[in-house]
Amino acid sequence: MATKRTLLKEIITNRILFIMLLPTIAFFLINSYVPMVGVYYAFTKFDFKRSLFNSEFVGLQNFEFLWKSGILTKLTLNTLGYNLAFIIIGNVLAIVTAILLSELRIKWFKKLTQSIMFLPYFISFVILSVIVYNVFSYENGFLNTLLKSLSIEPVDVYNTPWAWVILIVLFYIWKNLGYSMIIYLAAITGISDEYYEAAKIDGANIFQRTWYITVPMLKPTFVVLLLFALGSIMKGQFDLFYQLIGNNGVLYNATDILDTYVYRSLKVTFDIGMASSAGLYQSLFGFVLVVTVNYIIRKVNEDYALF
Repeated sequence: MATKRTLLKEIITNRILFIMLLPTIAFFLINSYVPMVGVYYAFTKFDFKRSLFNSEFVGLQNFEFLWKSGILTKLTLNTLGYNLAFIIIGNVLAIVTAILLSELRIKWFKKLTQSIMFLPYFISFVILSVIVYNVFSYENGFLNTLLKSLSIEPVDVYNTPWAWVILIVLFYIWKNLGYSMIIYLAAITGISDEYYEAAKIDGANIFQRTWYITVPMLKPTFVVLLLFALGSIMKGQFDLFYQLIGNNGVLYNATDILDTYVYRSLKVTFDIGMASSAGLYQSLFGFVLVVTVNYIIRKVNEDYALF
């Protein structure tokens, strides 16, 4: 009873703040919690001739098919592999870039560099796909036109799966590096100058100051960003993969992720049961991964954990 009274008192005291929260609560209820009813379809063989909840219940058959066919393994490895590359390479490059920019003393050049690096973040994946196609198109692409002018055999990039493993990571880093760099640069700006001044007095050079002061101070920011990234590690980057690869079946083995598979299951094969089971697996795997990593971080250093 005491807890209820305390909560009621809190709501009455801060009623304006709680009213301001209502649109956010409504948003998550409508877009995140109500759609969870659709989890039921993961255990059915959906039939469009029947009502929504009158399809044949098949239990775990959809999951069994995904597992035995090898589709689930391939999708999991692809999704995890790409996202780990995005997280590791992206954060390392963002930290290095932020440190280099923080050492620049020419203000106008520093601001110009930040703006140029941040600009790709605002380019949509649709426009990026057009740029990529015009560069790598076999017939009229810039790359093959250049190779032909040099009397070199053209390269059919859209029929070379391994090349897209590199290209997808490259384009993702190119598009998101500026955004990540800004976050780390803000964290570096918040580091007190007293640390660096004391290090200079002790005779530390710029590399030693970076390694023993800047990098350790960025650890909390890195851990928080890592946990946020792990929260969506199984979601992939649907826009990036779908816009660059589209329906090119030749590249599916190397580029297909859970998001694109679910989308194709709904759009092409209209298999709602299979798409729902893949989506449920995706959510549960990501949830377990986040909880596990957060638990490990909390054991190592409780201050860095999210919960």
